[in-house]
Amino acid sequence: MTAVPPSLETITGARQELTVVVPVRLLRTPDWAEGPFPFELGSRRTDTATRATYFAPASARVLYGAPGRPRRWYRSASVVHNGLHLIGMELLRTATARNPEHALAVLHFTVYRPLLPVVRAIAGRVITDGDAVTLTGPLDFGELLAGVAEVTSGTGTFAIARPYTIAFLTPEAEHTPALRAGHEGPLPATADRWLWQLASRSNPADFPLAPETAAAELGGAVRISADWSALVLRQGAAFLGHRADAGDGDFYAFGALHSRTVYLDALLLGSLQRDHIDELTDELSDVFDTTQLARRVATLERNIAVFRSTYWRQHLTAHGPANELLLAFQQQHRLPDRFGEILAEAADYSRLVQTQESQQISGALGILTVLGLPLGTALGILQVIGDESLLHLLVALGLSVAATATALATPYGRLVLSSLRRGSRL
Repeated sequence: MTAVPPSLETITGARQELTVVVPVRLLRTPDWAEGPFPFELGSRRTDTATRATYFAPASARVLYGAPGRPRRWYRSASVVHNGLHLIGMELLRTATARNPEHALAVLHFTVYRPLLPVVRAIAGRVITDGDAVTLTGPLDFGELLAGVAEVTSGTGTFAIARPYTIAFLTPEAEHTPALRAGHEGPLPATADRWLWQLASRSNPADFPLAPETAAAELGGAVRISADWSALVLRQGAAFLGHRADAGDGDFYAFGALHSRTVYLDALLLGSLQRDHIDELTDELSDVFDTTQLARRVATLERNIAVFRSTYWRQHLTAHGPANELLLAFQQQHRLPDRFGEILAEAADYSRLVQTQESQQISGALGILTVLGLPLGTALGILQVIGDESLLHLLVALGLSVAATATALATPYGRLVLSSLRRGSRL
């Protein structure tokens, strides 16, 4: 009789790591150690110097800061609660023009119980009382970050309904739904289903995939190697092994390290890009809520230029998987399309301002013409005939003013005045 394959909800993998990302507001500069959390594996230490070698200099500055300008801090911890072991925390400053205190808190856990119920609980899909207290008590975000940062309200610009999770799981020999047939054999269809459940933080009852769209939904999996795959979704990402984990000394220790360092940083950069694009979208939506349109558009263009030069990267590193994960995150949030729409809309507003400024300049030139032509003509006539009479000069000035008033009363004159009034509202 064929054995029933295990359900992901009931299994505990050979190696289970979980990273939770939460948007917060910094209350002060942290007095933690500077840099990303330095995980260690043998002689390898993933500090700033090591991680920066994986990224282009501009991306490294965004993720780790620069000398004298820190933007990332870490603190070691050891808190065990309800099958989760918190081993460290990070804070990444992600300040924007409107929200200078914005940051991301990153919490690193090792999980000693079935992983899927944990991420489902974080997503708000609570089934049992044990799941309901997953991130409470000693693991409550407010308690862990007290005095340094506070979790962003659910209605804020950068708030997300639930924390972003990055799950890492390697199977035991009996976890056949995730195992590849041989070293380079095909994957069973259930492997991507497990990967989807971890990334979407759902089981088939929570979110049954439609057969018509399942292939497209699962087709975004990133095959890092024959040994493991990754999937990036809007509210979570997951890494799943495809052979039995041999324990200490296995390659998966290096894979887990990468999922918590380089691959995490690629997703953090995507989060920064998403937050800045959200803010730029907000700026576009209220560009007309002021009488100073030209000034507002100039500020918007500057913010776009800063974002483009500082944060907008699609080629992150020479190491392929990190790039693929960033691109997958961008596609999930439609970031390239949204940024293209921002550029097009900003260009439209810039043309509008230029048109209004041209009308203002034309109006000013028209006023100079209307004022100057009668006055210049009158003074020129007096000069030609040699008339130096003060009375005649005043009469000439009066006539020129009357001619100007008459000219401004014509359709052309009213158009000139209208152009000036529109320009004064820029």
